[in-house]
Amino acid sequence: MDTAEEKIGEEGRRGSALAEGLASDEDAAVLAKLGYKQELRRNFSTLEVFGIAFSIMGLLPSIASTLSYSIPAGPVGMVWVRPPPFDLVFANTLLSSQGWFLASTFIFIVGVAMADLGSAMPTSGGLYWWTHYFASPSTRNPLSFLVGYSNTLGLVGGLCSIDYGFALMFLSVIVIAKDGTWTPSNGVVYAVFLGCVLLHGVIATLGQRVMGRLQTVFVVMNFVLIVATIIALPVGRANQRNSRGYIFGETQNLTSWPTGWAFMLSWLSPIWTIGAFDSCVHMSEEASNATKAVPQGILMSIGSCWLFGFVIMIVLAACIDSNLENVLGSEFGQPMAQIYYDALGKKGALGLMTLLFIVQFMMGISIVVAASRQSWAFSRDGALPFSTFFRPISKTFGYIPLRAVWGCVFLAAILGLLCLIATAAAQALFSLAVAGNNLAWGVPIFCRVVWGQEKFQPGPFYTGKLSVPIAWTAIVFLVFGIVLCMFPVEGPNPTSQNMNYTVVINCAVWGGALLYYYIDARKWFKGPKITLNLDDLSKSQERALEAEGLQIEGIVDGRSQSIVEAQEKKEAIEKEAIEKETS
Repeated sequence: MDTAEEKIGEEGRRGSALAEGLASDEDAAVLAKLGYKQELRRNFSTLEVFGIAFSIMGLLPSIASTLSYSIPAGPVGMVWVRPPPFDLVFANTLLSSQGWFLASTFIFIVGVAMADLGSAMPTSGGLYWWTHYFASPSTRNPLSFLVGYSNTLGLVGGLCSIDYGFALMFLSVIVIAKDGTWTPSNGVVYAVFLGCVLLHGVIATLGQRVMGRLQTVFVVMNFVLIVATIIALPVGRANQRNSRGYIFGETQNLTSWPTGWAFMLSWLSPIWTIGAFDSCVHMSEEASNATKAVPQGILMSIGSCWLFGFVIMIVLAACIDSNLENVLGSEFGQPMAQIYYDALGKKGALGLMTLLFIVQFMMGISIVVAASRQSWAFSRDGALPFSTFFRPISKTFGYIPLRAVWGCVFLAAILGLLCLIATAAAQALFSLAVAGNNLAWGVPIFCRVVWGQEKFQPGPFYTGKLSVPIAWTAIVFLVFGIVLCMFPVEGPNPTSQNMNYTVVINCAVWGGALLYYYIDARKWFKGPKITLNLDDLSKSQERALEAEGLQIEGIVDGRSQSIVEAQEKKEAIEKEAIEKETS
């Protein structure tokens, strides 16, 4: 046991982070092992960590925003099916085993691979930190740099796509109210989008003290919308519901792609919808008991969307107009608005679409928080332009990275200008989030199994011998998802109006990041920086660092030295000072 003197000394050395109640000593010690001092307040419980991921996924609004990817393949592309009659073409037989359910299965596998890492090394910059830790010496800096930029811009792209979806839903309510006699211009869509983005920045700034509790409210609102939809639609279409055979066995192809590939493109809906689970990682430094809260949040959010999304897709397939072209070409500008209108009439559609865009708005609040934490973590390590500007934490607004919040907001406003070009350009925002995040998720998992398996020390959550097969399965699926999201949705030989610009945007992001690294950043970017100082450490943190063998900046002369050497030197100086005073 510690002596009284040691306890007093420990309290004296805890520094501002623990003295101000930002975290428990145990959580701060886990973070210290990764080289960082505690700077954010840990006010997110496990349920609230789950909540931020689930609210960003915004299951039903996300499905509504991406129905245009699912519907062209027919109900099979929306759900999953039993084998159709043997007289159908072979391609349809292959399709019969796939859909939302199968795509979600693979996404869950990716989540398990990330949960292994998140439990072992929970830090806000987890993805690029893991990459740097596991990669080979010659690749760790460029790969870490690439992953950090891809993840940051992928999250901002997610914010853009969520708020663009909100703008379309909000305006569709006005179109329904006007009976389809008014069509919003691209300029009007952007104006609504911009107002939404700015308002999210304001809420993320002023609402930090209740942000954790707000996630619970957002989760409840999501489930209210889900329950209302799965009850109201079947009731409204009581005499016009589609047959079981149609729901589980009907394959259509409203694209010019081969039927099999049209079905694969329908996977973009679940891939985009269940694509925010890394937000649990970015909240690591604000989560209590992070080594358990992060993996649980990841798996609970994916699992919930897997199950409830499957139910929603069945209900939509049961209640949708069997003439799918009527739904895709809806005068309301949103397939979901047409589905609600057909089942519930004008008033019912207005009510549920209003609830839908409110929940979509909540999604945007949560992703601003997650994106700002990743951006702040990346600037903490000096990798973003103007890192010294974005790095400070605002104590006034509740220990948040205020400048990083508004940096994400203004970047989203700029990227959102794609709304003014064409619908196809705006849709690239959806795929920017998919491709950018898929690369950011896949690289650290790849680095671990190729170069870093022996360095991996599991946390409380670990899949054991299955860990490596799970990781390789996740890597293959993520590569497939990147390729998938770059294909034009309507078919080969696209025009400028229906071209998928994801390949242009993402290659510019990835190529630009690597070019920036090799031209300039390689001279100064050496990976994650250690932010600890002996004055900030408790005894348990010191023991954790000593066991880890990390090098930190000592308080004696500023030179990099081990925790043991620094402590010995500090104690020698203190002893000498006491002797001088007594003499």
